[in-house]
Amino acid sequence: MLRITIFLFCLMSFAGISFANGQVSPKEKSALVDLYNSTNGKEWNSSWDLNAPVNTWKGVEIKQGHVVGLTLFMNNLSGTLPESLGNLKYLSTLNLAFNQITGTLPKGMVKLEKLKTFRLEMNRIKGEIPEGVNNLEQLEVFSMFNNFLTGSIPETFGELNNLRELNLSSNNLKGGIPKSIGNLSNLEALGLFENKLEGRIPAEIGNLIQLKELVLSNNQLGGEIPAEFGQLASLKILQLQNNRFDSFNALHGMDSKQFLVFDTDDKTLKPKFNEIQIDRTRMADTKFEDENENE
Repeated sequence: MLRITIFLFCLMSFAGISFANGQVSPKEKSALVDLYNSTNGKEWNSSWDLNAPVNTWKGVEIKQGHVVGLTLFMNNLSGTLPESLGNLKYLSTLNLAFNQITGTLPKGMVKLEKLKTFRLEMNRIKGEIPEGVNNLEQLEVFSMFNNFLTGSIPETFGELNNLRELNLSSNNLKGGIPKSIGNLSNLEALGLFENKLEGRIPAEIGNLIQLKELVLSNNQLGGEIPAEFGQLASLKILQLQNNRFDSFNALHGMDSKQFLVFDTDDKTLKPKFNEIQIDRTRMADTKFEDENENE
């Protein structure tokens, strides 16, 4: 019995030492090494020493022996995301924005059930958004503007009750805006600028009473602006220009003083903006030119 106790004590002590040295499970470390290899890690702006402890690798956050954060923003990643990325099952933050990542989203992405922040904007990722995105129940931010995404916006986004920001601007998405988006009661920013979306704006968007920013410009949306827009009392930024709407009547009933940015194709609307001076960083201002767009 004494030997077993000593063995367990030694085992726990060894695990504690491993965690203290910044080590993680072989499976999680392997996923990180796969990312390094598949995105040309030797050419990153800040590369990793694969022989050093994992907690010394730039952008890797470890808690209790698990990778919980991976932030390689603007780090010259080029190549594709490995399927093994889904093995980082404790990951809460994934920020690989402003790189040169190509290929499609790995299917294993939907296994990251603890993920809260997902940022892959300003890359060159193609293909469709996985339908299983609703598995990411804790997700608060999903941002993939300025990529080459195709297909439609999954209805299952409407099941992500914690979502505060959804930005899919400047892609090649088609179809309509899902009615299920109106279920996102915590949503504060919705950016769908510059896609190929069509049809009417769902009246359910009026349910988003926390919404502060709504950017739907440069699509093929039509019909009337929903009367339910009058319920969006928190809205500060509204951009609807360059669509095919045949009526803007609903906008005339909104309190123009609530807006900091208000862009539509209705020239009769002359809103008196709130006179707060701010740096007007808009979701719509995400467009960039890329010679390789049609590759």
